[in-house]
Amino acid sequence: MAEKFSLKDHLFNPQTMAQLAAEFAAGLPGFDAERFQAEALSGFGERELMERMEWMANCLEGQLAKGFPTMADQLEAAMPAPLDPALCDDDFGQFIHAMPGILAVRHGLDDHRERALDLLYEATKRFSMEFYIRPFLNRWPEETLARLARWAADDNYHVRRLVSEGTRPRLPWARSVTLETGQRVPLLARLYTDKTRYVTRSVANHLNDIAKKEPELVISLLQEWQQEGRQDAKELAWMTRHALRALVKQGHAGALDLLGYRGDVPVRASLTLGADSYAIGDRLAIGCELATDQDLPVMVDYRITFARAGGKTAEKVFKLKVAEIKAGNPLTLSKSHFLKGDATTFTLYPGPHAVVLQVNGQDLARADFELTP
Repeated sequence: MAEKFSLKDHLFNPQTMAQLAAEFAAGLPGFDAERFQAEALSGFGERELMERMEWMANCLEGQLAKGFPTMADQLEAAMPAPLDPALCDDDFGQFIHAMPGILAVRHGLDDHRERALDLLYEATKRFSMEFYIRPFLNRWPEETLARLARWAADDNYHVRRLVSEGTRPRLPWARSVTLETGQRVPLLARLYTDKTRYVTRSVANHLNDIAKKEPELVISLLQEWQQEGRQDAKELAWMTRHALRALVKQGHAGALDLLGYRGDVPVRASLTLGADSYAIGDRLAIGCELATDQDLPVMVDYRITFARAGGKTAEKVFKLKVAEIKAGNPLTLSKSHFLKGDATTFTLYPGPHAVVLQVNGQDLARADFELTP
């Protein structure tokens, strides 16, 4: 049986510890690379990914100055060259270069704010400081937002991306940040015109986060940006689709309308399943036919109502097709949906299930089936 992939071992191992040790040894005379490697590796054990990062910072800290300003100078001296500024996307960097961010929060947050922010500015050119800017936003919101406002116009796209990514309401793995939406929007309004996809993707993800609580605000903001014409039309269209993806799954009428999928045109729909009963591990056969009296772009999804433990239910939305129905020419679609029984994130339970066909946010047809063990 193949060994299960371990992200923590992939990121933090003898090779990456040797790399980090060599960088510090090159930048700091007297740094004991062998001591650092031995200490770091001996402490990994059962520590999880984020715990390993804190442990690595502990091991580095033992060979750095006690005073934070000097420590920050040492951390900058040991930094590798910045990530390639000629690239424009998906250049996240290596997790081993998160150490300046951890130590900036640990030792600079309360008494050395400005020096710590300077350190984060340099560090984010090597590895995103999106986790580590957030404690400064919570502790020093006005001062940190003033920095971010300047960084939004920085020449380095990693710095510009940090402005959006670091202020997101729902950043994965990161602590929450106590900002109001009104504090975020001015930053996004400056960044949405960026020419770098790495930045505009972050802006779109940020809007998707906001839309989960304030959908109308996000739709209004995107409409305003369309009218301004300051971003390439194709890029803004991509951003709009990406920003509204959660609302589209919910069938939000305003989001679908902004994307050009009207819900006010009657569509005739039929939905069929290949059988009335399926076993866990089977493939659910879904077929549908859509017709309308006028040409109409359609976003076709299907929603499965799953039986859960204790007689409860849960729903998940799945994409079927983005297409156009031609008047008088019905659109026929089909899908084979794997009823996977050993998924790590969602367990299937026997019982009554249903498939609902959703077109441009409207529920048009339903078919039921029984799921057996």
